[in-house]
Amino acid sequence: MSKGGCVRMVTIDTKDFVHPELNRSVKAIGGEYLFAKEAVLPFEGRDVLYLVGCALFDTTCCGAGGVCYARVAGFIQQFQYKTDESGRPVSLVVPVADRHEQQKIRRAISRCEPVQQVEF
Repeated sequence: MSKGGCVRMVTIDTKDFVHPELNRSVKAIGGEYLFAKEAVLPFEGRDVLYLVGCALFDTTCCGAGGVCYARVAGFIQQFQYKTDESGRPVSLVVPVADRHEQQKIRRAISRCEPVQQVEF
């Protein structure tokens, strides 16, 4: 309780995360990408939902290349609690906003996944 007997309310920013179809190539202007894996990382008493993907840049004007990466959806609040209008599962997540937590999660994912970068 704070001064004057008032209760301080803390809000948690949550968002819906639509799970993408795995191993489905998506064409983009510079190449294509796909998500190959969805995983859950236990982290300090919470679970972090992330995806592992690969991108190929082969139609750009400045060369070709590729990268494997992890995309962190956030801390799981409710796993696959509904489906969207196209039938894809949706989870409720809390984005990882704290820079210190991001660094720790980045290191943990990099130790167990063959990725060059971890995005939040």
